[in-house]
Amino acid sequence: MDTFTHQAAEDARNADIQIWVNGQLKPRAQALVSVYDSGFMLGDGVWEGLRLYNGVWAFLDAHIERLFEAAKAIDLEIGQTPAQIMDALEQTRAANNMQTDAHARLMVTRGVKTRPFQHPALSRSGPTIAIIMEHSRPAIARPIRLATVPHLRGLPMTQDPKLNSHSKLNCILACIAAEKAGADEALMLDVHGFVNTTNACNFFIVRKGEVWTSTGDYCMNGITRRAVIDLCRGNGIPVYERNFSLVDAYSAEEAFLTGSFGAQTPVSEIDGRRIGDGQLGPVTARIRDLYMDMVGA
Repeated sequence: MDTFTHQAAEDARNADIQIWVNGQLKPRAQALVSVYDSGFMLGDGVWEGLRLYNGVWAFLDAHIERLFEAAKAIDLEIGQTPAQIMDALEQTRAANNMQTDAHARLMVTRGVKTRPFQHPALSRSGPTIAIIMEHSRPAIARPIRLATVPHLRGLPMTQDPKLNSHSKLNCILACIAAEKAGADEALMLDVHGFVNTTNACNFFIVRKGEVWTSTGDYCMNGITRRAVIDLCRGNGIPVYERNFSLVDAYSAEEAFLTGSFGAQTPVSEIDGRRIGDGQLGPVTARIRDLYMDMVGA
């Protein structure tokens, strides 16, 4: 059975979910967008993934702030206030009767084009906004195996890796390369050859009781990533945002991934090298407990 960081248990209720599209809640089969939509045609849009715990969207303010910052960065006018977007999330949650173990994908594209070409001026009808919300319980069968791939997280002047855009082909190609190498997901380096992130999540290692992650210069600065760093600093766990190499990663005692869906997912091996005993390590377990206490509260 395939294992990956967004693997979820099957839930029959998802066949009947209501999806929010441009102000209307629609059954899954009727929640459609045009083939002329900028997101479908060109990957022209931004998105956020949010996790529901006990009726509350974790880090909601941070996610909405990041969405609006990303939209501004690509000169996309959302046409809604942050409060209106939050209200749309609540409408969708209530319509689906979700209380916990739910995941939302909030997407904004530049909207429907008048002709099938690149120029943003051809998107004249306003943005497309959609919210897909599913009952979603992580069901990751075992710790993740990573393989280093040739695909890099690039420079800000190409496509800034901090931007949560719909254009994910570089990460998809990295994931394919890792799977063809016999791993679950890809470990991606930055332009200087330092360990950076995976194709889907932020990456951490533990060495001699210290938690290391990348500088954040060439990766999505994940909200769960920041929460883990803050939890470490607040609970006496040494944590560093720094450059480190594959040599450092191979000899780590523990490694784990972070993301809104899986929270903290242990890594068992990198490029065929076993990390620690290949299981959830004690530092990772402590961070996971601290995190769940925080979002559960």
